[in-house]
Amino acid sequence: MKLDKRYLTDVDLHVRTRTGDPEGEALESHEPPSPDELEEAIDGLRGEIELPIPAASAVKIDGTRAYRLHRQGVEVAMPTRLMRVYRLQLLGYDDGVARLDLHVGSGTYVRSLADALGGHCVNLRRTEIGPFHVEEADETRVVPLEEALPRLATVREIPAR
Repeated sequence: MKLDKRYLTDVDLHVRTRTGDPEGEALESHEPPSPDELEEAIDGLRGEIELPIPAASAVKIDGTRAYRLHRQGVEVAMPTRLMRVYRLQLLGYDDGVARLDLHVGSGTYVRSLADALGGHCVNLRRTEIGPFHVEEADETRVVPLEEALPRLATVREIPAR
């Protein structure tokens, strides 16, 4: 959905991985930044930034999903994408692992942000999508359309194919 999203993630700043998560092959290990260096790096990731899309993403490369190429061992130069980071807050930093709260625009890859910080996402949890919050989730109830639609600021017309 083309809505803003909010995430909580823990980023291990000891190691960058090919996929931006723990399953990916380690690309480089290093000493994590100091708290001051981390804050400075985070400051540089707010606003509109252009970053590479992760290799294990659903974006298509010459008609094939990047994650399929990655699983086949095919290395490709991943395209970059303009990403919007409205809010990026450091909630905690312990033993080289940063806990982050992010509010981002549609199409932003949190794994790309983790990589830009020099690490990878240990975990990732979406807590909001547009006006819908995880605290409202109820596995026994589906929000009726007449209740969900008014919460959306605008309804975009989808072009016919």
